[in-house]
Parts: sequence; C-alpha cells; structure tokens
Amino acid sequence: MTESLQPQSRRYFGTDGIRGRVGLWPITPEFVLKLGWAIGKVLARQGAGKVIIGKDTRISGYMFESVLEAGLSAAGIDTLLLGPMPTPAISYLTRTLRAQAGIVISASHNPYYDNGIKLFSAQGIKLPDNFEVAIEEQLEQTMTTVDSAALGKAVRVGDAPGRYIEFCKGTVASEVTLQGLKIVVDCANGAAYHVAPNVFRELGAEVIEMGVEPNGLNINLDCGAAYPEALRQRVLQEKANLGIALDGDGDRVVMVTHEGQILDGDDLLYIIIKHKKANGLLKGSGVVGTVMSNLGFENAVRQLGLEFVRVPVGDRYVNSELLKRHWYVGGEPSGHIICLENSTTGDGTVTALQVLVAMQHSKHSLSKLAEGLVKYPQILLNIKAQETLGMEGPVIQKALHSVEQALGNKGRVLLRRSGTEPLVRIMVEGEDASYIQKLAEQLAGVVREEALKG
Repeated sequence: MTESLQPQSRRYFGTDGIRGRVGLWPITPEFVLKLGWAIGKVLARQGAGKVIIGKDTRISGYMFESVLEAGLSAAGIDTLLLGPMPTPAISYLTRTLRAQAGIVISASHNPYYDNGIKLFSAQGIKLPDNFEVAIEEQLEQTMTTVDSAALGKAVRVGDAPGRYIEFCKGTVASEVTLQGLKIVVDCANGAAYHVAPNVFRELGAEVIEMGVEPNGLNINLDCGAAYPEALRQRVLQEKANLGIALDGDGDRVVMVTHEGQILDGDDLLYIIIKHKKANGLLKGSGVVGTVMSNLGFENAVRQLGLEFVRVPVGDRYVNSELLKRHWYVGGEPSGHIICLENSTTGDGTVTALQVLVAMQHSKHSLSKLAEGLVKYPQILLNIKAQETLGMEGPVIQKALHSVEQALGNKGRVLLRRSGTEPLVRIMVEGEDASYIQKLAEQLAGVVREEALKG
C-alpha cells in the first residue's frame, strides 16, 4: 500500500506545515519574512486583526519569530508574541485570546537544526488545505507594505504559561488528585519545559524533572518522546510510579510504567478509550487511527464494540475525520492523540492527564491498564530519498506487491514518503517478527537502490 499525503497543488506546505533544514530554502529568513506577509495578506482579506506567534526552544526560533512578526506587520496585522510555548498551548490561546490565527515556529520532534511553521485557525484547529493554497498563491506576488499608519503592532503576552497550566488542569475533574504518585517528566528540552512539570505538581504529584534545561541546541537530543530510553532508566532508578515523555513542541507523549515498559500512542489511546467506554464517558461510536496504527490496536478497539477508521499520517487528518463522523477520540502511535472533549489538537500533557485519571479511578497501575492490547510486531525503516524518487515506478511497485503477497491477510505493508523529512518510510507488520524484518529489509533494499539511481 502506498500513500500520497501532500496535494500536488501545494509547493511548500506538507503534512504539518512547512518544515526543513534552517538556512536551506524555504527555511530561510527571507522566505519566512515573505511568508509572514503572505499569511497577513490572506488574513487581512478576511478582516483579521491579530495573530498569535509561539515557538519551541530551538535557537533559530529567535530569528524566525522576528521576521514573521515583521512580515505580518507589513501586511497590517497585529501580533501577540508568546515566546516558548507548546503547540497545543498556541492552539488554546488562539481561541481564548480571540485571535484570527495562531502560528507555531517548531519542527516538533526533529533536531535543533531543523525548523518549521504551522498554522492554526481561529478555532484552534489546523488550517484547511485551501487556506494554505491561498497563502502559496500570495507568495507569488510582489511583497508590498501597507501605509505606515496601518502597520501592525506587536505585544508580548507575559502570562501565557500560567493560562495554559490552568487550562490543562481544567481538563480533569476538580476532585482528581495525583497525590501519592511519583512521576518523572521528560520535556525534551523543548517548549513544555516550564509548564508541563507544574501541571502535574500542582495536581499533587511528586515530580522529578528531565529535559528542562533548553539551550537552543539540545531540543529532542537523546530525550523526550522520540528517545524514551533515558526516561525509562530514570523511572527505574527513582522507583517512580511512571514516566511521561513529551516531544519538542509538547503535542506528543509516550509513557513508561513502573516496570520500565514503554507505552506508545496506541497503548495510551487504548487505555483512554477503555476507561471512557467502561464508565459511559465515551462520546461517539468509534475511534480514528492512522495507517501506522497497529493491527492489534484496531482489533482491540473493535473488541470493545467500537468502529475503527484509518486515515493518512498527520493529526490534521485525524482531526478532520473525527469532526466529520462526530467522534471524539483518535490518534497516532507516535503519541499524537486528540481528545476533542478536552482540546482541539494533539496535546501531550492533556493526554497524559487522561491516562492518569484512568489510573486513579481504577486504582490500577499503568502496566495493568495496558493489558488487553496485544500488538503485532511492527518493523519501521527510514530510507533517505529526495522527492525525485518515483514511488509509483515499476521496480518499487513490483517489490511492494511481492511483500504484500508474502503477508497475505496476516499482516500489512505501508510505503510512504515522509511529509516532514527527505525520507521514505517503510512499515511492515505481521505475526512473526523475524519474517517481517526480512520482508522490510527486502523492500528497503529495492527503495535504496532506486534512490541512488535518482
């Protein structure tokens, strides 16, 4: 199965905004200045007056925050500058501060030398494709500046961290307490470093902090949701009840049990769904996953008597499907989980709180709650490849078909181009780990050879 994620009509926007290596087009000061202006011009046509800008902790955020604000000002749009804040906080504050859009400067789980721009609507959800197309069309125009009297102004929002902390706490019932829990919280030296630990601490937990000393270069560096091994070791060392790992912009989460088991997004989503279903709290009749969701997770959801639908990778697709079906819960194995009753976008801190509520209500440990979900072995491989690689070419398609035939109805294979990095991602899933490893490497070898030719 191959998957196309980026509409051909869009030159710059991928599955999660615009992202790339800092200093290489389009992640350059010149382009982002004009991007800010183009966003402002499109919003001005809709009568917009102000935009929120937030960022994570990578060093290039200083540069891009300045040029974005300048571009928006040139288009006559005011800006509210939040400084380092998690992506879901920017979504929330865009709504509550009645801004017309929110802009996040972040490359999420990527290393510090990458950065990106993603956008939220006034409702705190990812902007629709047609809005991104309009921005790209505006980028083709010559940049102009409004009259000096109409230039946009910029104001810093000093109380943004406190507002977001209270929002997170407000997603659980007032009687919920985390007293008696010892929790290790790894913030990936990212945007949640100054807010997430306080959320859990103010709800009564004993919090041990990790990844809370950002220096602009250490975001996601061997820590956080993408690299949870350090958290696992710390949980065991501290004899903690559990560990929570966020990614660089705070919208993903993985957790670690007191025994050192790492729970990904499928595990956490299963815990949340099972708890809500058992207590009559689950709204809607189904759950949205992605093409990366484990087949074991799909089976477990159906065993709970719920429908299950897959969409392409990307929380915007999960969110869109939830809204279309009037369902409320969905997510990805990466830990990007959306609970529409609590937030309009993926929020690692809010997701962790939902899991903790299930723990406290059931009086069970995290590892006990994860029981019932038996996942299939899954092999994930990444192959470096430029966009010129012909994914639909006969050689790659023949190799893909061969793996599909070998798996039959006892597994899945997914071949897709990354929407955020110059990579082709291969996923093979089945009952036998060694066999699917062999199949994945077989397919990867063909893709690698074709990539070298291009």
